[in-house]
Amino acid sequence: MKAVIINQYGGPEELQMATIERPSIDQDEVLVAVQATSINPIDWKARQGLLKGMFDWQMPVVLGWDVAGTIVEAGAAVTNFKVGDEVFARPDIYADGQRGTYAEYAAVKEDKLALKPASLSFEQAAALPLAGLTAYQVIHDQLKIQAGEKVLIQAGAGGVGLNAIQIAKYLGAEVATTASANHHTLLKQIGADHVIDYHTTAIQDVLTDYDAVFDTIDAIDEGLAILKPTGRLVTIDGQPTAAQKSQGPTVSSWWLQPNGRELAILGQLAVEGHLQVIIDQVFPFSTAGLQAAHRYSENSHSAGKLIINVGTEA
Repeated sequence: MKAVIINQYGGPEELQMATIERPSIDQDEVLVAVQATSINPIDWKARQGLLKGMFDWQMPVVLGWDVAGTIVEAGAAVTNFKVGDEVFARPDIYADGQRGTYAEYAAVKEDKLALKPASLSFEQAAALPLAGLTAYQVIHDQLKIQAGEKVLIQAGAGGVGLNAIQIAKYLGAEVATTASANHHTLLKQIGADHVIDYHTTAIQDVLTDYDAVFDTIDAIDEGLAILKPTGRLVTIDGQPTAAQKSQGPTVSSWWLQPNGRELAILGQLAVEGHLQVIIDQVFPFSTAGLQAAHRYSENSHSAGKLIINVGTEA
């Protein structure tokens, strides 16, 4: 099959199209013909070698951790999905580093899968798993946002932030977020009550007495400064120190846990109109396309997801 790989860590130029073996599947896995995948910051951080402390991959490495497509093979133990089903998922990060989604086919564990709603395109479905699940798990599962609470979501125009704002609003919260001025209109359209231009204004100058903070930019001290003593903060970009944990508000970090059941909830929220899937740009599945997508993600402040149209025939 065709896949975009890296043979060494480095810049976007390391991404190259290659022909590699189609992944074999275990009994609890399916093989998906990939229609679309997406770019996330973890992709280019991995490409740069910043995840070497967590994952000891052997080259070549296939990046990518969002997938939407059609099942073409199902393991003997798979009971809830079948060949021909249109699905989406955030697959596991495999130890060999060679089963990412920048490829024509991807192996996915059954418990990570969700059926793709018919009213969502493959591109929309591919935009949801990693960013959507991260947002849902922090807002719903970890911060346990309740109606009437005040929550700050840092970097609202990012893939995680866009989902987090809408999920928090769906749960009845009052939402503040930070973003560049050119993104303010969009963020207000999707429900943000207060949008702060971080270039000109410090959050602690305008916010106070907040119930919760979702930190996506490793700004833990700033988040703590606006929380109630009984507040809570979850970060996905930093590691809280002992001093930060001792200040009063509950402080913790979170790493996404792939979950097909929660992904199905996100799909339903999108179908019902509670969660708008925002796509910034679609790139072709090619060496040039992946390199351009990585450069765009790494060097810009886009609003919405960057999608790769793989278009594998099932």
